Amino acid sequence: MRTEILKYGRIRDLRNDHGLTQKQIAKLLNVSQNTYSQYEIGVSRFPLDAVVKLAEYYNVSVDYLVGLTDETVPYPRKRQAKP
Repeated sequence: MRTEILKYGRIRDLRNDHGLTQKQIAKLLNVSQNTYSQYEIGVSRFPLDAVVKLAEYYNVSVDYLVGLTDETVPYPRKRQAKP
């Protein structure tokens, strides 16, 4: 069992809470499982578009994902302008 504190452990915790594998989330983000694993352990920085996609997928705020808040509820979404 791992006991170290992961830099971005919340993405791992959310993935586990949803019963998903690294391979499934890697596919969602269009990266390899190895790349996603490196995101989880903090070896590689994950790009902003991946952070946004994960926040939308898990319905949490970006701030929550990166550890800036303990509040999981995302901010209200920006309204789309009508064409």
